[in-house]
Amino acid sequence: MDGDPVEVALELLRALEHEELSVADAVDRIETVTTHPATTREILDTAEKRGIIEREDGIIRPQGRTYVSFESQVVQKEGEFECRRCGAGLSTGHFIRFDAGDLGPFGSSCIRKVTGRD
Repeated sequence: MDGDPVEVALELLRALEHEELSVADAVDRIETVTTHPATTREILDTAEKRGIIEREDGIIRPQGRTYVSFESQVVQKEGEFECRRCGAGLSTGHFIRFDAGDLGPFGSSCIRKVTGRD
């Protein structure tokens, strides 16, 4: 990942294709950017302050979502990678291009999970 982790995670939360998800599931997505607890709290707090999410009773509801375009925002690269979500070895890495920076690599199924397509 490159770019500011808070801004990259905020773009990821903005792009989630879920009507709602648990805080734990949101943290699972955020952990593809950072596993630092204070940064995770900062991301959730900032997302709420900016109106990207609403939080209530352990549920997060993304607001005003803009979905990841797999045609224009997801780039595949060949090489030796480790998936940021599951840790599996990859020969093809999928990266999401956000304005704040690229996030990845992910395997083909994990990128769909991270964005909420599956």
